[in-house]
Amino acid sequence: MRGGASISDVTDAEYVAGLARKRVVAGAVFRAADGRVLLVEPSYKVNWEIPGGSVEADESPWDGAARELQEELGWEQPVGRLLVVDHVRTQQHRPEGIVFLFDGGVLSDAEVDALRFPDGEIVSAGFYDPTETRRLVKPLLADRIEVALTAASDGSTWFCVNGKPVRAG
Repeated sequence: MRGGASISDVTDAEYVAGLARKRVVAGAVFRAADGRVLLVEPSYKVNWEIPGGSVEADESPWDGAARELQEELGWEQPVGRLLVVDHVRTQQHRPEGIVFLFDGGVLSDAEVDALRFPDGEIVSAGFYDPTETRRLVKPLLADRIEVALTAASDGSTWFCVNGKPVRAG
């Protein structure tokens, strides 16, 4: 402890106040039967995204993903299994964060056409192949999506750092 303070001098509140804070983001990867990925066009920025967003205080990543899907797409179905956990290091104007990607499942073109955007954050949504996806989203998200697609196809769950898979050993 600094300044000669002992462990017994530190209250729980002081200890907790000194802990690191991280952004937590959760989203879902929806796919077409042919492997294309569902991307959404936000009204508030240039780059496209997958459905999802920031997890709120006292909300689990699973619940945050479900809430974001409902708010953005009017989606009422349960969120699928965890595909990716990605530790994103501090970037220019963003603090470090943890991103959780869940399996949204396979949708038809008709199901995507029927999506509604109740909160106005999303302008449009559609399926895009890997080349189009790389063009529309930031590189970090494109990397993360590729890992999520692998996880969805082989039943695995991946841990990444900045969108790149990390293997033990």
